[in-house]
Amino acid sequence: MDTAYKPKNILLTGAAGFIASHVCNLLIRNYPGYKIVVLDKLDYCSNLKNLNPSKSSPNFKFIKGDIGSADLVNFILLTENIDTIMHFAAQTHVDNSFGNSFEFTQNNIYGTHVLLEACKVTGQIKRFIHVSTDEVYGETDEDAVVGNHEASQLLPTNPYSATKAGAEMLVMAYGRSYGLPVITTRGNNVYGPNQFPEKMIPKFILLAMQGKPLPIHGDGSNVRSYLYCEDVAEAFEVILHRGEVGHVYNIGTKKERRVVDVAKEICQLFSLNPDTHVKFVENRPFNDQRYFLDDSKLKSLGWSERTLWEEGLRKTMEWYVKNPQWWGDVSGALLPHPRMLMVPGIERQFDGSDTGDSAYPLSASDSSHSKLVVPAPRNIPSTEKPSLKFLIYGKTGWIGGLLGEICEKQGIPYEYGRGRLQERSQLMADILSVKPTHVFNAAGVTGRPNVDWCESHKPETIRTNVVGTLTLADVCRDHGLLMVNYATGCIFEYDDSHPPRSGIGFKEEDTPNFAGSFYSKTKAMVEELLKEYDNVCTLRVRMPISSDLSNPRNFITKISRYNKVVDIPNSMTILDELLPISVEMAKRNLRGIWNFTNPGVVSHNEILEMYKNYIDPSFKWTNFTVEEQAKVIVAARSNNEMDASKLKKEFPELLPIKESLIKYVFEPNKKTFAGGAAI
Repeated sequence: MDTAYKPKNILLTGAAGFIASHVCNLLIRNYPGYKIVVLDKLDYCSNLKNLNPSKSSPNFKFIKGDIGSADLVNFILLTENIDTIMHFAAQTHVDNSFGNSFEFTQNNIYGTHVLLEACKVTGQIKRFIHVSTDEVYGETDEDAVVGNHEASQLLPTNPYSATKAGAEMLVMAYGRSYGLPVITTRGNNVYGPNQFPEKMIPKFILLAMQGKPLPIHGDGSNVRSYLYCEDVAEAFEVILHRGEVGHVYNIGTKKERRVVDVAKEICQLFSLNPDTHVKFVENRPFNDQRYFLDDSKLKSLGWSERTLWEEGLRKTMEWYVKNPQWWGDVSGALLPHPRMLMVPGIERQFDGSDTGDSAYPLSASDSSHSKLVVPAPRNIPSTEKPSLKFLIYGKTGWIGGLLGEICEKQGIPYEYGRGRLQERSQLMADILSVKPTHVFNAAGVTGRPNVDWCESHKPETIRTNVVGTLTLADVCRDHGLLMVNYATGCIFEYDDSHPPRSGIGFKEEDTPNFAGSFYSKTKAMVEELLKEYDNVCTLRVRMPISSDLSNPRNFITKISRYNKVVDIPNSMTILDELLPISVEMAKRNLRGIWNFTNPGVVSHNEILEMYKNYIDPSFKWTNFTVEEQAKVIVAARSNNEMDASKLKKEFPELLPIKESLIKYVFEPNKKTFAGGAAI
């Protein structure tokens, strides 16, 4: 096309997202002489696969990063000799803005401010195209025959549009005060391939593919204008080359549709009855009735809409039918009000690899809609049960590390969670990225070197052991995932009904009676609350032991290094035997509370006697009483016997504690001593 302005090096922000990826791919395709640098932090609605058409081009470069990082933005502008910025990066979903409005301020206003300041400092930018929205105008009168023009008053009605209007004010100010060559665009709704299904059209298509109801906010009378993504990409092509500095351009269409009519048309594409598959749900806090734009200014530059609605909707539907796994598990986005989808940090690889065979894992409650509905004679996407994939929290912990080793041995794909347990958005990012079949929580605060640490770090202990564990359970429930939670049996102590050496152990349904340490308090508290979650398998671990006698967390290693030990019988957990059982429990989808110990009890002295016989015949130790022990520790210690009959019934091969100690710990570590005798 004829161009008045010819860029050399363009920075496209947010180009792994929907609209910007189509713009990027068009520019790469049409202008091999332009260098395109993409900066994207890969948020939940971004996908590197959107840039597949561009990735192999010599004039394309991708940088993962946040526009909020001033150092990074300045570095890119200087080292890549950027002369043009097309700024698409933003949080855009209105529903999310009601529940996470500060995220919108951070991304949409602060991020834009960082870019503008970098442009001012470097002084090399010849065009700064800021991408805004028609929603900054606010609601258009229902009977208006002329749309909002570029000089219309800005009256945003929700946090999203308010942040976009705020960003526009910064752009305008930097243009006027510092002479930055800024151009602003305000666009109608866009639809088409690659769009993350929090938006209405792809959401409705994916729900229709599953035969599920299409949720309509309010009565569905709201009117929207829709532009096909390729037409919008061409609009930005025109604005880049022919747009005038200091001007605003509406990108719109006068072809309007009621939301309920869009839902009905999608139902018809999938041969679904709108009367049974259109569902009216609670309206969002303020749902503008209509947005209507005057697009004559852009048309004067030579742009026009080319794709008819019927053609664009059909092409969009066909793309989602052919690419059902593009976004992986999007069940959270398909909710009527997905306000919790602010999940930054999802990375997707350029090869587009996805694990799991189904893009829509369904819970038991979804069984009536398990068959995907697609227009004949299209191929029906696979609904086979996905193979196992574990998401494990607690990578640096003892149990978490051993779980990874077990997965390696059994050939089970797994990944460690990167999110902090108390950060819901980070956990959702992990789940959407990894797409696990089961989640294992082996993370928690136990204290270093022991539980005494928790007494002086109570907020930190609560944050992880209570808030974090509950948050993970809740996120897993929202995604239909079983969470295997490694808890503790140190919430009981011997009492009159459960005296030492009586063989009467505490059962799963018994109420915790030990609160001698703050650590135990938090674990008892979270266990009680987790009873409200039917997607959790709680495993009460006690005094864990493994065959690695060099590990300082190993109970045997600990007591063999103490100057004095108490001699009390206790239930204990032999990890070499029981951790593989926990993996099997996940495979069986077992739930509820389980005493996760070997049957029976063993005392400190009995363990140390075995240690002396098998490992070190010269080993000696000294006992002291519980009263004497209390003088050298801060928090009391739990001593009890757990009734493991429930676990034994499920796994009859489970060994009693002393036999398990010999088989899994002492036999593998036994030494041959002087005189040739092997103990």
